[in-house]
Amino acid sequence: MPRHGLSPGQGHCRSSGDQGLERSSWAPRLGLFWLGLGLGLLLVLPDSMVLWAPVRAHPLPAQGYPARLNGIGPSLKDAFGWWNLSCPVCKSLFTAINFGLKQEPNIVRLGSVATKLCKILNIAPPNVCQSAIHLFENDMIEVWTRSVLSPSEACGLLLGSSCGHWDIFSPWNISLPDVPKPVPKPPAPPAPGAPVSRVLFLTDLHWDHDYLEGTDPNCPDPLCCRKGSGLPPTSQPGAGYWGEYSKCDLPLRTLESLLSGLGPAGPFDMVYWTGDIPAHDVWQQSRQDQLRALNTITDLVKKFLGPVPVYPAVGNHESTPVNGFPPPFIEGNQSSRWLYDAMAKAWEPWLPAEALRTLRIGGFYALSPRPGLRLISLNMNFCSRENFWLLINSTDPAGQLQWLVRELQAAEDRGDKVHIIGHIPPGHCLKSWSWNYYHIIARYENTVAAQFFGHNHVDEFEVFYDEETLSRPLAVAFLAPSATTYIGLNPGYRVYQIDGNYSGSSHVVLDHETYILNLTQANAPGATPRWQLLYRARETYGLPNTLPAAWHDLVYRMRDDDQLFQTFWFLYHKGHPPTEHCGAPCRLATLCAQLSARADSPALCRHLVPNESLPDVQGLWRRPLFC
Repeated sequence: MPRHGLSPGQGHCRSSGDQGLERSSWAPRLGLFWLGLGLGLLLVLPDSMVLWAPVRAHPLPAQGYPARLNGIGPSLKDAFGWWNLSCPVCKSLFTAINFGLKQEPNIVRLGSVATKLCKILNIAPPNVCQSAIHLFENDMIEVWTRSVLSPSEACGLLLGSSCGHWDIFSPWNISLPDVPKPVPKPPAPPAPGAPVSRVLFLTDLHWDHDYLEGTDPNCPDPLCCRKGSGLPPTSQPGAGYWGEYSKCDLPLRTLESLLSGLGPAGPFDMVYWTGDIPAHDVWQQSRQDQLRALNTITDLVKKFLGPVPVYPAVGNHESTPVNGFPPPFIEGNQSSRWLYDAMAKAWEPWLPAEALRTLRIGGFYALSPRPGLRLISLNMNFCSRENFWLLINSTDPAGQLQWLVRELQAAEDRGDKVHIIGHIPPGHCLKSWSWNYYHIIARYENTVAAQFFGHNHVDEFEVFYDEETLSRPLAVAFLAPSATTYIGLNPGYRVYQIDGNYSGSSHVVLDHETYILNLTQANAPGATPRWQLLYRARETYGLPNTLPAAWHDLVYRMRDDDQLFQTFWFLYHKGHPPTEHCGAPCRLATLCAQLSARADSPALCRHLVPNESLPDVQGLWRRPLFC
């Protein structure tokens, strides 16, 4: 398959695959000083730029930096002539790199060398290399000068574990209150006729202000269907009016159509909106671009939803550079203050004063939308594998998890239930963050009534189990599909039915519905867009309820029933699945991912997959994911 080409039915967020690294005659002459800086940028660019990498069987949870770079290190060693470099010399040279950068970082020279590396290694098209590195270089210099890589870690990466240990994300643990955990008590079904709330869930809108009908949907850049994409070959159609099944985001008119056409799915009691507002043109975004997207789409939501309360969460694309969310101890121009202050101003009609205060500090907040229910909006960028600022210190950035524990304990003391919303799903987080979050959910299983995330662009879920046996389902996180088409999908949104607003409500999810815009129909000559119900979860999957045990049982039913799995595969891709068949390893890996709310935890799948097949399935399940 061509590196930059996409067939019409390919999936959404692509696994990285192996990056080809070409030999270069000029590279050894660059010197380790500047190659070290280039390597620092390579920590970021692959995750941001390989948005167009060839499709794999399933877009699956990432391994994180160490596993990804274990494959890159030997190739760099060969490409740049470091095979004869001794360990002591390597450590001496990287010590000099760190010292030199702290004394006088030369950003211009760094950018020039990193751009050459990006082009030679074929990380991105030349224009993307140039723009992306210019965008990232200041922040990467700041990160590097704070000793992101010790000489031992850098040389362990390049020369192997005998020279140093690559483990900058060391394990850590949060503290739980010294309060005994209540006996687990599953929620009782609501009484017949009890109130039911409808919650609109929006995620990954990805508005592309440069979307242009008729342009090439398979251009060389990471994002197409836009000004600068050029025209398609005469034998191929151009981008559709309402969107395109390719590596393209949405025009504003499609988002207006979505919001103006919500009537049949409503009315709604509230809205959960979990971020990713700007498009995937991450190599050329400015702060002004991001703020324009934030304010334009926020105004659009206010226009069409009127008095319905909206509770947002911060996505990884809201910042620029993409994924760049410094912890609060980073101050000045490189902090996230510019973004959080703008969000607080735009969302002030929806959020109370205390929520706005913590939003301005760290991009997270808590509030009480109704009696007996506490809503917690997490900034999941502080768990992100792609947030390069966490290379400085990834131990509970911003103290957010410890804050979450305090919120949950207070809710337990009051007898309240809690909804948690966020962008990146917990199973896709850095391992220590993910395991701590898993531990928190297990402790407060009686209090956390529901969890809602986005980011993956497809329709899936993650089941949580008791930590002692990993066999009793105790919670489920719902991962809703995206509004955007990126990559090869129909536009869509989700509606949750929640146990309603009354004394004693469990506030659990009772069912959910997914709506789509069929692009084939919408882009037909003379057609008008028609948003339609794709499916209802309980009806389609034959679920007795939507509690954790029902989703656990569904996974095992799909393992043994291929027809049921193919239904799931179709709905997983919002009614437009890849043309590639999902065979047995892909199927088991897909199902394994539904059980994996804890990152890098193969034991969660030990009952699902035969022992002799587990290594093959893990190879698919653990491929990196880039959204």
